[in-house]
Amino acid sequence: MPQMNEKMKSILANGITIIVICLLLFLAGTWWRMSAQFSLGEEALRKGDFPNAVAGFESALHMYIPFHPTIGKAAERLWQIGENNERQGDVARALIAYRALRSSFYASHWLVTPGKTWIARCDKKIAALTPLQWER
Repeated sequence: MPQMNEKMKSILANGITIIVICLLLFLAGTWWRMSAQFSLGEEALRKGDFPNAVAGFESALHMYIPFHPTIGKAAERLWQIGENNERQGDVARALIAYRALRSSFYASHWLVTPGKTWIARCDKKIAALTPLQWER
């Protein structure tokens, strides 16, 4: 019987090791994709490429890792894009940015919904801008 306990301990230890390695690989891959998408968004923003800037920052947010600083940076960039377009009178593009920001946090929902403050801010902007979209 003692031999069986040792075998079970070995199987359990190996199983836990495999699970930890898999989780670390998943986290590393997500981290890398988030950074890559954020960099693509930054590059597109520098070039004035609105669709790709929004797509890059939105994709970075979809790679949500709790407390990762890139999440806040990507959210801030989308907010800035929305505000800049709003100031320029381009309501349609402002709404695209605000909706992308809001929906990215909703898409990251699991046990909790992250970015509740951002969602509330976006809801206010969207509610204020949606009627203006149809005025032109």
